[in-house]
Amino acid sequence: MDNAVDRALTAAPDTTRAVLSIGSNMEDRWALLRTVTREFTGQIVAISRVYSTPPWGVEDQAEFLNAVVIVEVPEEPLALLRRCQKLEEEAQRVRVRTWGPRTLDVDVVQAHRGGREVLSADPVLTLPHPWAHQRAFVLVPWAEADPAARLNGEPVAHWLGALPEGEAEQIVPLGPLDSAAGENEAEEARP
Repeated sequence: MDNAVDRALTAAPDTTRAVLSIGSNMEDRWALLRTVTREFTGQIVAISRVYSTPPWGVEDQAEFLNAVVIVEVPEEPLALLRRCQKLEEEAQRVRVRTWGPRTLDVDVVQAHRGGREVLSADPVLTLPHPWAHQRAFVLVPWAEADPAARLNGEPVAHWLGALPEGEAEQIVPLGPLDSAAGENEAEEARP
């Protein structure tokens, strides 16, 4: 298959191809997600549609909007994580409760440096993301952005099939991130 994602795997040794899972369930969610694509303008290899997703881990909060953005950047994965965390800080993300509400969440799910997968057990940046294979809100958009993607040696489609029955069906596509959908989002957060 000759597509942009495949070509990124053969990128120069001094570039990182990374899968970013982005999400928001507070304030203007569409606008907050768009801050990520603006930050990586010219470095995006592929992007999924935006999906409405139920909260994961802590259910007494508003639904999320989630997407996957695949980028090719000059930074090492840890420097990329810091860049993503800066976006979260600029969105005034406050880390009060694990898996709680957030203005913006930008996770580095997987990274390849010079075409080789980066594996890391570092607690600051564990790669691949230790829970990605259990999260429909990551897997569904990732499979759309890169149908040939693999995680932990298996196709992402394998992990989708291993989810509890009905979980992937709760991930509802809304539209492209660059569309007019969600423009001036004014809906109230639903518990």
